[in-house]
Amino acid sequence: MAGMAVQLLGFLLSLLGLAGTITATILPHWWKTAHVGTNIITAVAYMKGLWMECVWHSTGIYQCQLHRSPLALPRDLQAARALMVISCVLSVLACLVSAIGMKCTQCAKGSSVKNVIAIMGGILFILAGLICLIPISWSTSDVVTDFYNPMLPNGMKYEIGQALYIGFASASLDIIGGAILCASCQRTRSNIVHYPHSRNTRAAPSYRPPTVFKANHTSSLTSASHSGYRLNDYV
Repeated sequence: MAGMAVQLLGFLLSLLGLAGTITATILPHWWKTAHVGTNIITAVAYMKGLWMECVWHSTGIYQCQLHRSPLALPRDLQAARALMVISCVLSVLACLVSAIGMKCTQCAKGSSVKNVIAIMGGILFILAGLICLIPISWSTSDVVTDFYNPMLPNGMKYEIGQALYIGFASASLDIIGGAILCASCQRTRSNIVHYPHSRNTRAAPSYRPPTVFKANHTSSLTSASHSGYRLNDYV
């Protein structure tokens, strides 16, 4: 039961990581306008994401526009798109594989490869978290570098958006959940004790005292005497 509870904990953490990764991929809040210098009070705020750019007005109007030409986007944005999509696909695949290998499911129940399948699911979760962490860290580094660049005008500086924070949390949950899955399966395999087969063991032959043979000999003499003749008569 303890191993099953640990597996469920790792799976739930990884599911939360999957939901966060999808949310961070869709949201346009990767970069947001930095309110510094003369930009402290402004009536317009700009936000940029992987798929769209949004403008927020002080009147409450919120407008978004999708990136029309993917080929016209910067190379780093194209790479971030591809890596986030790959991370989402790997997380979904890891969920399916882990569901087959977990103890609480009926799939492949009693099979010797069930733990191996669960470990594969955990490895996929870890890989998905690491892939998600690459564009998140890359974009965060670009935002911080541009923010402290004195040659860049204040109006062109951005801050770290909410989607990047969600991405960091999601990648961490994926990695932690996958590690818990792998550790729980390894612990289960180490607890298995192998016993020798009973059919290979042979019982030692029992020792029969000499009295048994004497008894057999006396019984044969008595049986011979029942015929009416005694052996002493022939000596």
